[in-house]
Amino acid sequence: MTAGSGTIMTSGSVRGALAGAAGTTALNAATYLDMALRARPASSSTTQLVEKAADRANVSIPGDEDERGNRVQGLGPLAGIAVGVAVGAVAGLVHRALARRGRSVPAVAAVPLLGAAAMALSDVPLTLLGISDPRSWAAKDWASDAIPHLLYGAVTYSVLRTDEVD
Repeated sequence: MTAGSGTIMTSGSVRGALAGAAGTTALNAATYLDMALRARPASSSTTQLVEKAADRANVSIPGDEDERGNRVQGLGPLAGIAVGVAVGAVAGLVHRALARRGRSVPAVAAVPLLGAAAMALSDVPLTLLGISDPRSWAAKDWASDAIPHLLYGAVTYSVLRTDEVD
């Protein structure tokens, strides 16, 4: 790897990770707003994911019942943040590589692709572990998952494109 390609990788992945973090913040804000407006409870799917993944990996989450529960409640949202940052980092690499060639992905394609990637990386593990079955979701369930993920895509894309207005 040459120094130039290392710079591309670093600046693309770091910018993307920051864009993904901004997108994740927007997704979380939209989710919490939905909870507040509809008075719906928080989902337990991320805590179930952590518990099942730890069991499958034979990893013990330490602490007594309360401490373990608190750790699991913290690890669930951290997993979601990791997904958002990782999707953003990959998007940053792609964006940077395309920009070096004078190309870009238009917003009409990039926004839903970013949202779908984050949604898939969040929902597929839940499905594979038997925690959730999207085939049984009602329209409001799909909307409460898809809309925040589209917002994630829009914010992530916007942050990635900020270098073009400098």
